[in-house]
Amino acid sequence: MNLLKRWLVIMAAVFLAAWIVPGIHVSGQGWTTYAIMAAVLALVNATLLPILKTLSCGFIILTLGLFSLILNAAMFMLSSNISQSWFGAGYHVDGFLPALLGSIIVSIATMLFANDRSSRKRDRDDD
Repeated sequence: MNLLKRWLVIMAAVFLAAWIVPGIHVSGQGWTTYAIMAAVLALVNATLLPILKTLSCGFIILTLGLFSLILNAAMFMLSSNISQSWFGAGYHVDGFLPALLGSIIVSIATMLFANDRSSRKRDRDDD
């Protein structure tokens, strides 16, 4: 259930990013485009992003964490390219700045709405 909730939040955040950021264009089948992009983005963030963060640990420490934003933007662009070329979804990101803004929107929405607050509340009650 938590996986479905997280996927729906990412799908809504990808829709919001396409609606707000001028450099993100969507063409095609409507909600299926957002669903494909959300699934690809979740898969890329779950597999490739931890490896890249481990390899670039020095840059992340040196830039006080700002390099993580660059990695998130790169994963957003990569997810857009994968969803376009492999699945034919019409989710196109024009460049780095729209990818950066889109990844920030998706990160904030995921942080606010996809976390399981009930388990944290139970943990605090046990103390």
